Amino acid sequence: MSQPIVVSIPHKLGKDEALRRLKSGLSGAAQSVPVLKVDEEFWSGDRLTFRVRALGQSAAGTVDVAEDHVRLEVTLPWLLQKFAEAAQSVIRARGKLLLEKK
Repeated sequence: MSQPIVVSIPHKLGKDEALRRLKSGLSGAAQSVPVLKVDEEFWSGDRLTFRVRALGQSAAGTVDVAEDHVRLEVTLPWLLQKFAEAAQSVIRARGKLLLEKK
């Protein structure tokens, strides 16, 4: 089993506003990345459990929303592991855009 990718994104929105933005964020992110398809998305309180597919491979993870940060953890299949560093950068950048104070 490969090591999970963990990304922590700080924010100043508070938990409720961050949750509001993120609840539409995963589907929106998938629309802007043509090779990414959301297979499953389930919210339980402030935790999102998801399964996505990219390049024919499935990845599963969680997003935990706190008052001052969001923590994403996703485990990539070994075929996608070589893209882990690039995926981490993209996740961090898109997350920051979504969570910027507006």
